[in-house]
Amino acid sequence: MRSFREVVKRNEAHCLEAAVAAAVILEQHGYPPLLLDVESWDLLDHVIFVFQRDGLWGSIARSRDIGLHGRKPLFRSLRQLVWSYFDPYIDMTGRIKGYGLTSLYDLGNYDWRFSAKNMHMIEDHLRAIPHQKLRSSDKRYEYWHERYKKYKQRFPDRSPVYYGNRSQWML
Repeated sequence: MRSFREVVKRNEAHCLEAAVAAAVILEQHGYPPLLLDVESWDLLDHVIFVFQRDGLWGSIARSRDIGLHGRKPLFRSLRQLVWSYFDPYIDMTGRIKGYGLTSLYDLGNYDWRFSAKNMHMIEDHLRAIPHQKLRSSDKRYEYWHERYKKYKQRFPDRSPVYYGNRSQWML
């Protein structure tokens, strides 16, 4: 887990590092540094930076899977925003089971912006925050899981883009 400074130096980031980088940049433009932990039953959580514009929620996110990138500010609640990630989150092992919101300000004087040290404190904090459950039907999960498996058999090196909510994505 690298800080913003280290991400810029290396020019690469995984989802949590990208969310922290977005928080550092957008904090300078008046947005609070809010991170949303999308909890998966396979323990491979996805972390996104969330923001509000005109009372609607959006996100900035990075992932190997294009369906897990950011969302335009179109959602009335965080729950609706998280639901927009549900179908694209399903892969061979992933399924969203909950989500938790935190502010990086909750870390006190911890240097989450520019530290040169490994920043596992953020990961530990995200694991410790309360998460809201997101209940979903097994039928819905099974449909998208089968579709994903068939797609990956046909196109092993591609990320699926067949989701109906693509107009909500920030690419």
